[in-house]
Amino acid sequence: MLVEFGQTRVMCTASVTEGVPAWRRDSGLGWLTAEYAMLPAATHTRTGRESVKGRVGGRTQEISRLVGRSLRACIDLAAIGENTIAIDCDVLQADGGTRTAAITGAYVALADAVTWLGAAGALADPQPISCAIAAVSVGVVDGRVRLDLPYEEDSRAEVDMNVVATDTGTLVEIQGTGEGATFPRSTLDKLLDAALAGCEQLFAVQKEALALPYPGVLPEPAEPAKRK
Repeated sequence: MLVEFGQTRVMCTASVTEGVPAWRRDSGLGWLTAEYAMLPAATHTRTGRESVKGRVGGRTQEISRLVGRSLRACIDLAAIGENTIAIDCDVLQADGGTRTAAITGAYVALADAVTWLGAAGALADPQPISCAIAAVSVGVVDGRVRLDLPYEEDSRAEVDMNVVATDTGTLVEIQGTGEGATFPRSTLDKLLDAALAGCEQLFAVQKEALALPYPGVLPEPAEPAKRK
């Protein structure tokens, strides 16, 4: 699915494969992993492909792990059996907030993957997802709290923060820093309030997207083996 936060656009997909990593085998648990990447022309100045460079950059690894952690917070991995859900987030156009857009879109892709697993009869629990996950950036720019910062604001923010939250009102992760200055607790509270209000809007959009027909062909459930 394609998620757009202003001029930031991220393509998010979820793929289901049989089996789990070696360290997870025979546990009865599934696994969810995520990969994040940016197309070379996603930014104003072209950046080389990391696959060509032969190594994955630190920022890419950090965001990939963040997306994976965020989504594992909402799913019962025992319910999907020893299957792996791989999330891919590819930034088509970047204008700030790519990681938060990736998380928000990836949740919808995950929900579709779970729908596919349910149709295939591969779920031990018909509702393995316990809550929705969304994320948004907040910051202080020119002394004011701003929500979903574009690059122009993010590049000069006095405080920069990313918040990952659930639709049950709990938090998954907070990444925040003062850019060259400190900030008081009262500002932190205002930033969190703004972020959670923003996430509520995102949850509503996610719900609308998931109410649409499944974007593909669902599998037929496997028939039980016949006795001879």
